[in-house]
Amino acid sequence: MLVILGYLIVLGAVFGGFALAGGHLAALFQPIELLMIGGAAAGAFVVGNNGKSLKATMKAIPTLFKGSGYNQARYLELLALLSELLGKIRKEGMMAVERDIESPEESPVFSNYPGILADHHAIEFICDYLRLMVAGNIDVFQIENLMDNEIETHHHEAIVPAGCIARLGDAMPAFGIVAAVMGVVHTMESIGLPPEELGILIARALVGTFLGILIAYGFIAPLSSLLEQKADEATKMLQCIKATLLASFSGCAPALAVEFGRKVLYSSERPAFAELEEHLRNAKSK
Repeated sequence: MLVILGYLIVLGAVFGGFALAGGHLAALFQPIELLMIGGAAAGAFVVGNNGKSLKATMKAIPTLFKGSGYNQARYLELLALLSELLGKIRKEGMMAVERDIESPEESPVFSNYPGILADHHAIEFICDYLRLMVAGNIDVFQIENLMDNEIETHHHEAIVPAGCIARLGDAMPAFGIVAAVMGVVHTMESIGLPPEELGILIARALVGTFLGILIAYGFIAPLSSLLEQKADEATKMLQCIKATLLASFSGCAPALAVEFGRKVLYSSERPAFAELEEHLRNAKSK
């Protein structure tokens, strides 16, 4: 919704200001210019990215029009899940969670946290490292290094769509200039026309430059920034899981381990200590 609202503000400010200044909005409607700019941009986008990048970008675009799922409620749910899993390990031993991590969709523990269960990246991260805990003696520093490498890889993959869209946005002003130059060429070959008709042709040519810049900085560049923010939020969840599990690997009690996870969260989503404790108590009572 915020993306649509932002687009409406951009359109209202630009076209509204033009109309208030006495301009005729109909003069800005140049479908041929849009065809040249959009077609050239689409072709360059296909040429400049491999199949994996194109697929990832197409998959990421619909998520831009949805709100962020990484809010305080979700992190409370995550920390409650980790607390329950680590508490079960502490009481019943490492093998007690083997069935849970092998089939999280069928696990009574994971099923209590549907929001986290729907996030396959988080579930895989939790299950994989708990599986390593179950497997045997692994140094905590080796685990931490492996976690860091996986989180870095995940982040690089997540920002691929942002990079693709950013490069597309950077190219749009140039394609606008291409459309404008084509309009100028058409004007020059029509130099014998009356001045009022030449003025119309020049105005159409200038619209190409205008559209290229407007689309680049009013529509495409903000999407790239938004995708980067979403990638950072997804990475932060993995960092929260990492801090919690490493604290547990090091011998901390579940209540203390989830506190490690809580402290790495962004301040805007981080629950207070008392709030987390109350949530964990409520989760245990249920």
